[in-house]
Amino acid sequence: MQRRERTRHLIELGGLVQKAGLVELTDDDRATLYGAMLDLAARAQGDGNALALWKRRGKRAFDAEAEGQDNAEGNAHD
Repeated sequence: MQRRERTRHLIELGGLVQKAGLVELTDDDRATLYGAMLDLAARAQGDGNALALWKRRGKRAFDAEAEGQDNAEGNAHD
């Protein structure tokens, strides 16, 4: 059961990489993606404000996406 949950978690994290547009931006180059993530981790360790900023941006993006889906579903029923 734990293995299945871990697999689902990893798939969801990969989905975030895709959703952020990083796969297309890097032409699916995994070394580039990994290097970028290492850079982000290093920045976050040196700047406590970065995590708070990223969290706010992510929440706004999730909210905007959810609102867009709600609007699309509402329009489909019209």
